[in-house]
Amino acid sequence: MDPPRPPSRQSDPAPDEPADAAWNRAVRDETETERLDRNWNDLLQELRVAQTGVQLLTGLLLTVPFQSRFPELVTQQRVVYLVAISLSIIATGLLIAPVLLHRLLFRRHARRWLVASGQRFAVVGLATLGLAVVAVVDLIFDVVLGTVAGVIAAACALAVFSALWLVFPMVVRRRAD
Repeated sequence: MDPPRPPSRQSDPAPDEPADAAWNRAVRDETETERLDRNWNDLLQELRVAQTGVQLLTGLLLTVPFQSRFPELVTQQRVVYLVAISLSIIATGLLIAPVLLHRLLFRRHARRWLVASGQRFAVVGLATLGLAVVAVVDLIFDVVLGTVAGVIAAACALAVFSALWLVFPMVVRRRAD
């Protein structure tokens, strides 16, 4: 038996209303604006965690060329470094972009667009961050133990990120549906 629903502040859902919005309206007694505000706040909390990590990684990578051993890197290692720093910079931009969007769209009543765009930037930014970390793992293991160790370590890191950031969430999502 379903639990009783609280009285709603809105009328019945439109026929094309997403199930998520209908559930929030029925269970949380949340208006569309309240739901968008909550989603935006949730996204900002998640971005705060990711932004700290990507900014630390990018800052660390920016110092690498100034280290005394950097000239000893072979061409392939320099290419991996450049890929890692490029991915890290792109991830930084993607994970900070929702904040700039918010500033540019402030008081323009574009919360729905802001939440949807911020979600996309966050997902692509996290994927890019994961690839940057994989490249860094490759570079570190390559420098310390050799090319084969770098490739193996990078493959392991990719597998871990894929499992934690893609496979597991998709399994949970499928079970929740």
